[in-house]
Amino acid sequence: MNPLSRQHITKSKNQIKSIIILGISTAVLALIAMGQGPYEKLDVFTTAKMIFGLETPNDVENSIIWKLRFPRILMAITGGIALAIAGALMQGCLGNPLVSPLTLGVASGAALGAALAIMLGFSVVGGPLAIIGNAFLFALIVVFIIIQLGSMHSVSAESYILVGIAITFIAGAITSVLNYFATDEQVSQLMHWSFGSLGRVNRETAIFLTVPVICLVPLALKWSWDLNALSVGGDEFAISTGVNPAGFRKTVLVLSALLTALVISFTGLIGFVGLAAPHMARVIVGNDFRKLIPSSAIFGAFLMLFADTLGRTLFAPIIIPVGVMLSVIGGPFFMYLLIRSRRGG
Repeated sequence: MNPLSRQHITKSKNQIKSIIILGISTAVLALIAMGQGPYEKLDVFTTAKMIFGLETPNDVENSIIWKLRFPRILMAITGGIALAIAGALMQGCLGNPLVSPLTLGVASGAALGAALAIMLGFSVVGGPLAIIGNAFLFALIVVFIIIQLGSMHSVSAESYILVGIAITFIAGAITSVLNYFATDEQVSQLMHWSFGSLGRVNRETAIFLTVPVICLVPLALKWSWDLNALSVGGDEFAISTGVNPAGFRKTVLVLSALLTALVISFTGLIGFVGLAAPHMARVIVGNDFRKLIPSSAIFGAFLMLFADTLGRTLFAPIIIPVGVMLSVIGGPFFMYLLIRSRRGG
């Protein structure tokens, strides 16, 4: 075996080890997060014993663990995975590392849908799912508009990005106008939704969202080779390998939007994970999407868990929304990683 092959094998092994370590760290963090809360008798060690069957909880402790804490932890993991994969897919198919569900207008569309439900009472569904249904629908409508307008003039990656930016401004302007005429109660409700919080999700909802995300992850992994072809040589190289860039971009954008809409329609706006997690993963595994997608998913879950746990414990009993915490702690850490990678650290 030549030295170049040995170096490649050693590098791949180190990357896989890093992914495994990050996965274990995420699992440990989830266990620690399960033991955080105002009920002092359920600390980390006691909660761990009850989860692993070493100690039997009473009815109150069982409800706290499985009805209050577990849905939040599960939603943090599921949401982090979905948003991180959506960001990695968007960045890969459009060839731009600054693309995310926020910059493409998907999140802005969801915010517009929520604003219409809150301030005008306009919704595709009624009852407690009014805001959720509207946010989900308008997020998908934005992606449909991006795909249609991006295909009219040119099918280049830049077309989708520019149309997404325009949609972001338009949706934001409409939401601002609605805010201007809204009552204080309506503005407060929309602001609370826009912060991004995991506290509105119950156990049934968390499980309901986890199932489709798990089903969509293998589909994203299946496209790893096509994404590698686009990222390595652009459209011309991708065509030579049998990939149709125009059709492939549309398909990937639809999947990314679906993953994003599934999460933010229930949690509110959480945008940093979709941008930062793929970048953090690239520091470890590079641009190979066979490794980048799973490592981005783990990074996304870790970021969401860490931010939510810190937000719940830092100023307890006051809970800082996870969307706010992600921006506060994630921005500086993200800048540090970029500077460190530029210096070859």
